[in-house]
Amino acid sequence: MEEILKINNVDDYNKLYGLETRHPLVSIVDLSQATRWPTQAVFNYGIYALFLKDVKCGDIRYGRQFYDYQDGTIVSFGPGQITGIDMAPGVRPMAHGLLFHPDLIRGTALGQEIRNYTFFSYEVNEALHLSEEERQTIMDCLNKIQAELEHAIDKHSRRLITANIGVLLDYCLRFYDRQFVTRNQQNNDIIVRFERLLDEYFDGPMPQQEGLPSVKYFADKVFLSPNYFGDMIRKQTGKTASEYIQTKVIERAKENLLSSDKTMSEIAYDLGFQYPQHLSRMFKRVAGCTPNEFRAQN
Repeated sequence: MEEILKINNVDDYNKLYGLETRHPLVSIVDLSQATRWPTQAVFNYGIYALFLKDVKCGDIRYGRQFYDYQDGTIVSFGPGQITGIDMAPGVRPMAHGLLFHPDLIRGTALGQEIRNYTFFSYEVNEALHLSEEERQTIMDCLNKIQAELEHAIDKHSRRLITANIGVLLDYCLRFYDRQFVTRNQQNNDIIVRFERLLDEYFDGPMPQQEGLPSVKYFADKVFLSPNYFGDMIRKQTGKTASEYIQTKVIERAKENLLSSDKTMSEIAYDLGFQYPQHLSRMFKRVAGCTPNEFRAQN
C-alpha cells in the first residue's frame, strides 16, 4: 500500500523536497533545487498547487491511468485533490511551481474569485500545454511572485502577492481558452457524444429511475472532470452544460405537449421532475411562457 502524504501547508511540501520555506502561506518552488524527493507517493492536497513541468520528469498518475508530460505543461491541484507520482529511478524532478494556502487569499479579491479558476479541479489528463511564448509569460509571473517573497514584508506585501497570483491564474484561463479553440475537432466530437447521450438518457427509463441528469453524469460518460467538461461546453456553445441540458429537457417537453394528450404532471414525471411545478418554472424561464400557454398557442 502506497503512503498517502498529506500536504496541509506549504512547509509540508517543501520539507518533502528539502526546499526552504520563506513564507508560511505561499511558496515558489524550483524542483531542480530539491535535495530529496519522493519517488512513489500519493499526495492529498490541502493547498493550491500549480506546476510548470520543464522536462519529462516522471509520470503523474490519476486514478489508475498514467500521463506522461513533455516540457511546457501546467498541472494544477486544489484543496481536497488526491494524485499519485511515480518517478523513474535516477530521474530528478524538474518543474517550477506555485503553492499557496487558502488562508493567504481569505478576505482578498482573489479569495472571492478563486472559484472562477475551475482548472484547479480539472483532472491531470486535462493539463494545459503551452507554447514557448506562453511558457515565458508563466515564468515571468512566477518570478514576480518570487521577487515579492524576497522583499522585506510590509503593508503592501499580501496585496501584491495575491494580485500577482491572480495575474498568473488569469493567464492560465486565457491559455486554456486558446487550448479549447485549438482542440476544436476533438471538442466537437465530445459535443456530438453529449447530444447522443442526452437523447439516450431521455429515450430510456433513466429519468423515472434517476430523475434529471447532472453535468457530472455526462462528464463521467466522456471521461472528463465536470469542470473541464462544463468549461469546454461553454466555450464551444456559449451555454453552460446545465443550460444545455435544460434546453434539451424543454425541447422534449414541447414535443410531448404537442404530440400527446398527457397532462402537464405526467410529462413532468416522464422527464424526471419530482414536482410538476419545477418543470413549469424551468419552461417559463427557457421558453418564455408556461407549458399550458405553449400548448394553447400551438
